[in-house]
This record gives sequence, C-alpha cells and structure tokens, in this order.
Amino acid sequence: MNRYRIAVLPGDGIGQEIIPQAVKVLKKVGEKYDLEFNFTEAPVGGAAIDIAGVPLPEDTMKLCQESEAILLGAIGGPKWDQLPTHIRPEAAALLPLRKRLGLYANIRPVALYPELVAASTLKEEVIAGTDMVVIRELTGGLYFGEKRREKTETGELALDTLIYTTEEIERIVRLAFETAKGRRNKVTSVDKANVLESGRLWRETVMKIAPDYPEVELDHMYVDNCAMQLVRSPKQFDVIVTENTFGDILTDQASMISGSIGMLASASIGGKVGLYEPSHGSAPDIAGQNKANPLATILSGAMMLEYSFHRLEAAQEIKEAVAKVLKKGYRTADLAEAGKKILGTEEMGNLVADEIR
Repeated sequence: MNRYRIAVLPGDGIGQEIIPQAVKVLKKVGEKYDLEFNFTEAPVGGAAIDIAGVPLPEDTMKLCQESEAILLGAIGGPKWDQLPTHIRPEAAALLPLRKRLGLYANIRPVALYPELVAASTLKEEVIAGTDMVVIRELTGGLYFGEKRREKTETGELALDTLIYTTEEIERIVRLAFETAKGRRNKVTSVDKANVLESGRLWRETVMKIAPDYPEVELDHMYVDNCAMQLVRSPKQFDVIVTENTFGDILTDQASMISGSIGMLASASIGGKVGLYEPSHGSAPDIAGQNKANPLATILSGAMMLEYSFHRLEAAQEIKEAVAKVLKKGYRTADLAEAGKKILGTEEMGNLVADEIR
C-alpha cells in the first residue's frame, strides 16, 4: 500500500465545511486505488489567532514541512480585518507559508464543464470549449516587497515595492513552456512592460527563454488587454503566465468562465511539499450554513494526486466523478439554474464520493 502524509488546514469560514468533503473523496479514491492517507489537522489563519495568538503557529509550520502535501481551505474574515498587516491572516499566514515552503508557482486550470455553460454570466458562444491554465508567480512582486507607511504634512504616504529578479522570472516562465508542451503549445505572457520596469525585465526574460521551446507559440499581452480578452474571447488562451498581483486578479476573473469561483482548484508547487487549495476565499456570509460549493476543494485534491503523488488515474477518477454529478443535474447554490437540484455542501461531497465505485 502507498502511504502519504497530508497536512489538513481548514482555516476560516467555509474552509471548515469544504475541507471535510475533499478528505471524504480522497479517502474513497484511496480505497479503490490502494492508497492510504494520513490526515493531520492544524489551525491556520484567523482560527489560529483565536487559539494561539498568531496566524501561522510554528507547530502548524512544522507539520506542513514534515508532510508530503498540504490541503488548505480558506483564510481570513471580517473578525480579523482590523488587525495590523503583520498579523492579519492573509498576509501573516498564507504568504509566509508559500515563502518558507518555496512555493513559487501557482497553477490554476480554468476549464468549463459543458453542464455549467448556463451558470456562467458570459454568453455560451463565447465560453463553450474554454480550456486554459493560468500559471502565476507566487513568491515575488508587490506582495513580498518592502512595505511602509509614513506621516506627511497632509496625511500619510504608503509604499509597496515591486521587485522581480531574472531568476524568479525564468523559473516560472520555463514551467509555463513545459506545461504548454503537454497541452496545445501556446504561451501567453502577461505583463505591463509599457509602464513598469519590472514588466520590461519580465518580457525581455521571456523572449530570451522562448528559443529553447521552438515548438511553442508565444505571444505577449499587457494585463489590461488580457483582462478584456478573457471575457471577449477566452478560447484563444492555452497557458497564461504572469506575475503575482496580475495573476491574483486575472484568475478570479477567469473563474467566472467556469460558472463560479467555487469550481476553481489550484496547486502551489516549487518546493518539496505542494499546497492545494480552492481559489475562493472564506465566504463568511455563508459560513456555517451548508451552502458552500466544495467542488473546487475536491478538485484541488485531484491536483494533489496528480502533482505531488503522481497518481494520475486516481486524479482522473475524481474529475470524472465531479463531471458525473454535474451531468445528473446536481448543483450548489452558486451554480443554481432552473430545473436543477440544489444541494448543500455535505450532500454534494457525498454524491461525488458515491460516484467513485
């Protein structure tokens, strides 16, 4: 039997509800494929502040470092929004977790299930057939640059520093080219080279690397144009690669192509231990109400099987189980449409697990 150690970090808000559904599905697929998962839970984010006074306790960090993969729910909420930046859950838990584990690449597939065409706010003829991957640099840029605030005569000055090195750009761009080789051989590099010096370095570095991948078509887009093209003609994209802040924004926008951000799974890789999480937040407005869509978290579990454990058949089994449930007309509230059966978080998790026979 193949045994894997997984750190489970439910976090805040709906994270407490969606993580058990992914664990349930992983256990079920493990039974079928002779995989044994050792799940160990630990607090992170606001929940950790309430328990330990800090959003990323050292015990939680140690567990993550000693595991083979991490399954994360969601972090943050209004309860902790007024805390100083250095202790807020998002800035003081998620960012250090990525940095200390060396998770420099975030991979977010954006594919539209045919059954969810009507759930999107965009026209069917625009989005049908969309299948792309957004690869976001995760440990550089504005989020990790120097930050400070100073008093001025008229108020305050706030400073955020955007820094990228050639090495940081090279490694994420090479990952994008390698990913494209296994897909449709097209990379779209997104920057703001007409305004930002970091954007010029980004584009120059991409152009230096491109000749190493002659079979891959490359184009460049400014981030504002890319945002427009995502809703105008998303089928033109295969692999998008971009820096941290732009990727954060564009992936939320792209999630609406798939019908809901509740469908967008992600993998953060680059170090020894991969981290897998849905792309949505903690959704405090529906937390505790059994309304959250667990499918992004379940699909993140499938990405864990694929990227960390290389169990491609088991990963595909989960993806197919999700597709079968959707094809039978079951939906969570965020995907509601006329004539479909609306289920709660737990019920949706149960149905996906039941499809794994």
